[in-house]
Amino acid sequence: MTGTRVLVLNSGSSSVKYQLLDMRDSSRLAVGLVERIGEETSRLKHTPLANGGEAREQTGPIADHEAALKAVAEELDKDGLGLGSPELAAIGHRVVHGGRQFTEPTVIDERVLAEIERLIPVAPLHNPANLTGIRTAQALRPDLPQVAVFDTAFHTTMPESAARYAIDVETADEHRIRRYGFHGTSHAYVSRATAKLLGKAPEDVNVIVLHLGNGASASAVRAGRCVDTSMGLTPLEGLVMGTRSGDLDPAVIFHLARVGGLSMDDIDTLLNKKSGLIGLCGDNDMREIRRRVDEGDERARLAFDIYIHRLRKYIGAYYAVLGRVDAIAFTAGVGENAAPVREAAVAGLEGLGLAVDAERNGARSDEPRLISPEGARVAVAVVPTDEELEIATQTYALVGSL
Repeated sequence: MTGTRVLVLNSGSSSVKYQLLDMRDSSRLAVGLVERIGEETSRLKHTPLANGGEAREQTGPIADHEAALKAVAEELDKDGLGLGSPELAAIGHRVVHGGRQFTEPTVIDERVLAEIERLIPVAPLHNPANLTGIRTAQALRPDLPQVAVFDTAFHTTMPESAARYAIDVETADEHRIRRYGFHGTSHAYVSRATAKLLGKAPEDVNVIVLHLGNGASASAVRAGRCVDTSMGLTPLEGLVMGTRSGDLDPAVIFHLARVGGLSMDDIDTLLNKKSGLIGLCGDNDMREIRRRVDEGDERARLAFDIYIHRLRKYIGAYYAVLGRVDAIAFTAGVGENAAPVREAAVAGLEGLGLAVDAERNGARSDEPRLISPEGARVAVAVVPTDEELEIATQTYALVGSL
């Protein structure tokens, strides 16, 4: 392998996020986003970082993912970073669902593509878009290694006692029903970064990772391996999220269908897009919710309290699962930026060794940092996630070993 650059692609149903990294020092050479693909108002924002270049933006119709990636390639070409460069070693793709089969980054071939396609029924919103991005990139650079890094891979180390639901085993196996977990790339990165922050090796640390964004998930990581996580068959299970309900009695679905007359599609939309914070108070932006709380808005206060109550339940549950906890790490948009959420999440848990220092918690920084008091039994940390770097690192390590 002669090249040292990795292009990371995250293809959504109507968007493509990308970053080009130089793996010699993990520096970013360019970042960008194509959004509203297939609409008249498509937008591409590209920022070259290698030489301090200025961001460029273009608007207008971008018909499909092929056109989007060609537009990205043209922008990279302008900066001398094009897809045809011999410095490009590989393209790393975020793939949401890898099922039980894919436990690590994988070089993509027809067999891998077929398996990702086979998993569409359990990831109908994500895997089709991921496949489109992969096939488009393959068409543009068929000679280049393409690597899939799966959101579910980090969670495949869960024991069966955590991964299985208590339903008929034959039915579950036939329909691949089990807890898979998501945000695994983030949980992997943050758990290792937390160990580094403590000056320890990952295998010497037990960490509860709280990935709190519009989508939110928790994981219990023992000695560098995930042993439990809050999301399940889909990203709907677990914590209260921006628009998703998280945990609820499954009989709610039967009740809504039988008594409320809602269709399965209606219920799907309700639980995934009209629930969580937005369903409780009409806002899914934690900054706006906190502003409303401070102004005495009771609906916002209730939404915040429900969010925190669920979060504290998972902290306690994963403390019990791990037995010994060395650190709790907050990450993602809310976890990294919302000091009131971090404070409320551990308030009253001093008996478990959990507390935050008000001054440390209130300080803003883009660096990993401890926010617990000096000498605390359990470290409480804020660790900015970097899923793109994690994908690039895994991709580069894999192609370098071929």
